[in-house]
Amino acid sequence: MIRFLLRRIVTMAVTMLIISALVFFIIKLPPGDFLTNQIAELRAQGESASIAKAEFLIRQYGLDKPAWQQYLVWLGVMPGPNGFSGLLQGDWGWSFEYDKPVVDVVGDALWLTLLVNFAVVIFIHLIAIPIAIYSATRQYSVGDYIATFIGYIGLATPSFLLALILLYYMNRWFGISIGGLYDSQYAGEPWSWPKIQSLLSHLVVPTVVIGLGGTAAMIRRMRANLLDELGKQYYVTAKAKGLGPTKALLKYPFRMSLNPFIADIGNLLPQLVSGSVLVSLVLSLPTVGPILLSALKSQDQFLAGFILMFVALLTVVGMLVSDLLLAWLDPRIRMGGAR
Repeated sequence: MIRFLLRRIVTMAVTMLIISALVFFIIKLPPGDFLTNQIAELRAQGESASIAKAEFLIRQYGLDKPAWQQYLVWLGVMPGPNGFSGLLQGDWGWSFEYDKPVVDVVGDALWLTLLVNFAVVIFIHLIAIPIAIYSATRQYSVGDYIATFIGYIGLATPSFLLALILLYYMNRWFGISIGGLYDSQYAGEPWSWPKIQSLLSHLVVPTVVIGLGGTAAMIRRMRANLLDELGKQYYVTAKAKGLGPTKALLKYPFRMSLNPFIADIGNLLPQLVSGSVLVSLVLSLPTVGPILLSALKSQDQFLAGFILMFVALLTVVGMLVSDLLLAWLDPRIRMGGAR
């Protein structure tokens, strides 16, 4: 186990290094950057003071250097004008669009993004697994047809459209504004119990909207996996030997049908982050999705680069967690080729 973990950690480090290079140089592909574009606009307006500040930032962050040197400075393996300061040193850079450090821009957005995605993952599994078990064990029943119909509706309904519908009807019927993740009076205020209560109440609608499509897809896949396992000989033999139907179902077919979903953990969180950008814009959610979209549009390279690295980190950590859970869940899987 220890050798497996060490090998995976080294692989994760190499993977993150390759991703960091791809992220940085792809962001640099479009001509210019935020500061050079801003300098061009300021010169057209004749604002010399702002031009001097922008030129100072260009020199401070080495944006006048070749791209490969900028990458090494951003990574923190090459000294810049201020010495070693980069991702490896915990310096996430400066957001030129917001004119503040990246850590101040994404501080609350990072953990709020994780909170929303965690709630969505819990919602998907709590709703989808019982429905899928019921649908698979009662194939072609009325309940199975209803679950199938709801699943198709969930897959066909765009999340942003559902968000707009809920925004309208929640306000019209109940007078409740569901935009954001807490009431406007708590914006910028320190965390307190009333603010946490407001957060929990506002978390329901984004969780349902973002998780609906994933829930419908999981119901369909789980049902198909269970039906495949229920037809295998080991399940028939287990019931023939007197094992109760519920115990036989949960101990064998259910565990085996979970394998594809455990293997998808590494892709689930990044997909939720990238797939919820429109919903976050519609519901005014303070998550990293809208910030990333704005940073890419304005070519705010340090802000966009850090958020993309954050999503990549979620992916590689999720892959490690899925491998460990698969080895624990399915005894047929062995680490390191052990027999």
